[in-house]
Amino acid sequence: MTTPIMPKSDAAELIVAARIRQGLSWADIAERIDAPLVWTVSALLGSHPVPLEKATIVCELLGLGEGVIESLVRQPTRIADDAVATDPTIYRFHEALAVYGPALKELIHEEFGDGIMSAINFKVDFARRADPDGDRVVITFDGKFLDYRW
Repeated sequence: MTTPIMPKSDAAELIVAARIRQGLSWADIAERIDAPLVWTVSALLGSHPVPLEKATIVCELLGLGEGVIESLVRQPTRIADDAVATDPTIYRFHEALAVYGPALKELIHEEFGDGIMSAINFKVDFARRADPDGDRVVITFDGKFLDYRW
């Protein structure tokens, strides 16, 4: 009998546990596989397929087996998870887009014309910025503009 491939969510739990137990930061892992920080975290939590070479490095670093590698390299199913959406941090992203999304859409159309910001070949960056009123979270989305053409 063939053993099923480990679900990406199970692989993610093993990765998170091993990372914490070994005292590694996400930045440590991203640097080790020479990949962007936010992409690395997203991929290791199951939202992207990980190239075999990078998956192997991660699993060797964390002491995880072939089953995790096998899971990491698979194409994910990307769906909205209502349970995740209720997490306070993620909820605030939804709230920010609900408030500012229509304005950003208008500004994109005014600046670029009729089209969209693509999430394909998308870059995202995360930073912490000191501020006298409390540190700031800085998130940058960088997506290619795609014209609607007919």
